Amino acid sequence: MPSITVQLLRGRTVEQKRAFAAAVTEAAVAELGARPGDVRIAFEHIEPDDVANGGVLASEDSSRSSVLSNLGHEPAAVVD
Repeated sequence: MPSITVQLLRGRTVEQKRAFAAAVTEAAVAELGARPGDVRIAFEHIEPDDVANGGVLASEDSSRSSVLSNLGHEPAAVVD
């Protein structure tokens, strides 16, 4: 039974998660020979302050401001 954990910034819709789960399940069936009912997908929601890319918190990364805004997050002010 494949068990897949996906970490996402909080703010994705149920519809987005449903579509993602269906696509990942299809891939597990095709590539791993799993039965659809045996594919388990768990979503972990994380806050932008709880993840860093390249040493920069997502909440303070200006290159991610549009993504954060689309998910309903306000980018934090960057402290120099």
